[in-house]
Amino acid sequence: MDEFEDWIGRSVTATDTLEPARSNALDRALGGAGDLAAGNVLPLLDHWLYFWDVQPPAALGSDGHPAKGGFLPPVALARRMWAGGRIRFHKSLVLGASVTRTSTILSVTEKTGKTGPLVFVTVRHDIEGNDGLAISEEQDIVYRGAAGEPAAVSIPAHDSAPMRHADWTWAVDPDPVLLFRYSALTMNGHRIHYDRAYAVEEEFYPGLVVHGPLQAKLMMRLASGHCTDPITRFQFRAQTPAIAGIPLHICGNLKGAEIELWTQQGEIRNMIADANIEVL
Repeated sequence: MDEFEDWIGRSVTATDTLEPARSNALDRALGGAGDLAAGNVLPLLDHWLYFWDVQPPAALGSDGHPAKGGFLPPVALARRMWAGGRIRFHKSLVLGASVTRTSTILSVTEKTGKTGPLVFVTVRHDIEGNDGLAISEEQDIVYRGAAGEPAAVSIPAHDSAPMRHADWTWAVDPDPVLLFRYSALTMNGHRIHYDRAYAVEEEFYPGLVVHGPLQAKLMMRLASGHCTDPITRFQFRAQTPAIAGIPLHICGNLKGAEIELWTQQGEIRNMIADANIEVL
């Protein structure tokens, strides 16, 4: 897309301190003890709790996101979501440490989907700690046109049966409180996650939408709880929105040094992922 050619290669750098309170708050929200302290290793994917982009009210879009046209290109399509990503874990980060994140726009690509035009913006994030590069991540952001009719998302049955073909399963209740807490801990202002009237009446979802990164975190938590060897790579992709208030099954299979992961409501797979472990 020629009009956004000048955005490709743009970079911005931010610094933050990995204060244990945020990781502990998320751990407790997910049923853990929340007893991490400075010097402990940062749980995988908890880097999303840091580097907040806090904007004043005048710099927000109607959807609650920071307005377009700053670091991200001003794509005209109204709706945007985190579609997926690819992450490599080079080294561990330590709670209490100061870290730096450099974000670079890699590409802006136009495609056509079932609902019309789509624009994908891929951003690379490199996070460095005291020992150098720790995390390399590519984040895919998808822009879509305004919802003109109800989204093709049906409410799945409240099925609590174990998932077939899954070695590991974990049933989570993604209620509005959990969604609100995750939005607050990641400073995610997107209204589809906490403003039901907006989600239903403006974007035509059947209810509040479960964050993609929250689903990714739940899958990583399941995998980390079953693997003693370090996870070195993780990638995930959204398929169908998960809706709040319906049991969300977190599922996984271990196949040698590879882990297959997915989330599921009823018979619908909401997000798929895979990871690699380093066998020690």
